[in-house]
Amino acid sequence: MSQAFRALSHRSFRLYAFGLVVSLIGTMMHNTAQSWLVYRLTKSELALGTTVFVNHLPALLLGPIAGIVADRYSRRRIVLWTQSLFLIQAVILATLTLTGHVTWTWVLILAASLGVVNAFDVPTRQSLIPQLVPKDDLLNAIALNSLGFQMARLLGPSLGGFAIALWGEGVCFALNAASFLAVLLVLTRIDTPGPPPIDEATSTGQRLREGLHYAWTHAEVRDHLILSAAVNICSASVLVLGPIFADALFHQGPRGFGILISGLATGAIVGMLGLASRDQQRKLDGVILISTILAGVAFLAFSQAPSFLTALAITPLMGYGYMRQNAATNTRVQTMIPDEMRGRVMGFYSMTVIGMVPLGGLLLGSLAAAAGPRLTMLLCGCGCLLTAAWYCSRDWYRWNQR
Repeated sequence: MSQAFRALSHRSFRLYAFGLVVSLIGTMMHNTAQSWLVYRLTKSELALGTTVFVNHLPALLLGPIAGIVADRYSRRRIVLWTQSLFLIQAVILATLTLTGHVTWTWVLILAASLGVVNAFDVPTRQSLIPQLVPKDDLLNAIALNSLGFQMARLLGPSLGGFAIALWGEGVCFALNAASFLAVLLVLTRIDTPGPPPIDEATSTGQRLREGLHYAWTHAEVRDHLILSAAVNICSASVLVLGPIFADALFHQGPRGFGILISGLATGAIVGMLGLASRDQQRKLDGVILISTILAGVAFLAFSQAPSFLTALAITPLMGYGYMRQNAATNTRVQTMIPDEMRGRVMGFYSMTVIGMVPLGGLLLGSLAAAAGPRLTMLLCGCGCLLTAAWYCSRDWYRWNQR
């Protein structure tokens, strides 16, 4: 098997990756249809923003609790439960839409419930990957996992758009529900070790404090979590400001925004293939630093792009730098932590990734309203570069302490 896909030689990961890609394509179709449905029902940009906010906020609020659950119970069983709940949510929304009883209130409630389940699903899935491959193939597995996400990000919205045009949003939700059957099937056919032994006398509060203490007192873990949070807040500018650049500045409308997102995904796929081809996990700090700098420079260039074609040419660099940094940071953190702490630390990590979407959306949306989209994007680029400088200084400090 090609060096770039060596993690697929492990049966459990191969089955898991296949099921997850099918499920993610369905999820991307679902997200596209949900956004279109909300806009059709309300004709309100505020309603769209509110729906995204309630969908992502639980990851910020519940990340530590989700991490405790991932450390306490079988991760495979937790993912089985979360994927089953995703299926049920999709069935409910499909039924309401197909029968003509859907309202924005229902969509909002179901989006919030989806966010709660996702808050538990993401850190558990991230913690599950090291149980499916040997440590030497962890970087490759995480890169392939990210590659599958980006492929779904390319295919899902397009398939969703065609399905909406042909059959309506309800069928998209039904197809998403069916896609979860693939991952549920493979999860019943893979073997994973059980959870590490835990002192039953230890309370949930104590476990939470243990996780916080570990993440804060281990300087390398703490620094990588801070780096991830800072970069992801800056990178939220793509989702928040992208529609404004595509429509108000470049006059390309929603089609133009979709093309820009495709450019981001294309760059991310190239970045993940390159990362997957690495035969070692050493020197990841250098990958993280260079990727953060590249993302910052790309944001700066995008902020000053004079035309749509120029902006489109820059988006692959943004996707390459941002996603490569995310995957490398994920791997770096995973290789530093013991398995008994993995769920809790990855719960904090998911807060720095998914949890930054609502926080970054509010912050950057307010800044863009006051200072304009170009200046806001420029500040995000400066933020990435300052974060890279801070990370480099911390890495230099650790090197001199050895």
